[in-house]
Amino acid sequence: MLTSAELERYDRQIMIYGFGEEGQEKLKSARAFIAGAGGLGSPVAIYLAAAGIGTLRIVDHDKVELSNLNRQVLHWEENIGGEKVYSAATKLRKLNPNVKVEAVAETITETNASQLVADCDLIVDAMDNLPTRYLLNRTAIEKEIPFFHGAVYGFEGRVMTVIPRKTACLNCLYHDANVPEEKFPVIGVTPAVVGCIQATEVIKYLVGLGELLTDRLLVYDALKMTFIELKVKKDPNCKHCGNP
Repeated sequence: MLTSAELERYDRQIMIYGFGEEGQEKLKSARAFIAGAGGLGSPVAIYLAAAGIGTLRIVDHDKVELSNLNRQVLHWEENIGGEKVYSAATKLRKLNPNVKVEAVAETITETNASQLVADCDLIVDAMDNLPTRYLLNRTAIEKEIPFFHGAVYGFEGRVMTVIPRKTACLNCLYHDANVPEEKFPVIGVTPAVVGCIQATEVIKYLVGLGELLTDRLLVYDALKMTFIELKVKKDPNCKHCGNP
């Protein structure tokens, strides 16, 4: 049940055709898992909190560094040296006190991934390495909850939504490819755009509006200011989502 304050806060989105109070109540009852509180996690968390997602569980093991501040907008100079999840939680609770923010300062591993995601309705991939992305992709498939993938490099970004058992997954796209973990270039506006698209996909999924980025990879090139859509086929032999 929405309070009078919530009806006023979310008035403009409740006005959207097909959204209404029912859609807002769906957001309020949702529990979103956000893997990463950095460049992608910041805009994702900000806009999901602003939209009124009931619970955000944010997991990240890193501490804030000065070099993060060109893109990780949930963190400020005063937060340098502190845990990213606690810095993020403080800002998000001030942004929208109606949203419950669960801050978990842990590394996502094979051992704890399933437990960390427990009781969440979806997973947002705001990570910066493929091994953890693959792990979360498998976890989403095992739990049969959607996985919202996003990635950035320099002025470029990628976004795809995975609905387990129905659509192509991350491994269908990359086929076990791996990239050495290393420092990569990025300008803040790129994760801002990609993170907002991921947040949009989450909201659409929860409310039940529009068409999701399923079986499609959206590639964003900021220098050319283009969006290219690539079709992704579900691999029946995929190690993550293929037939047993």
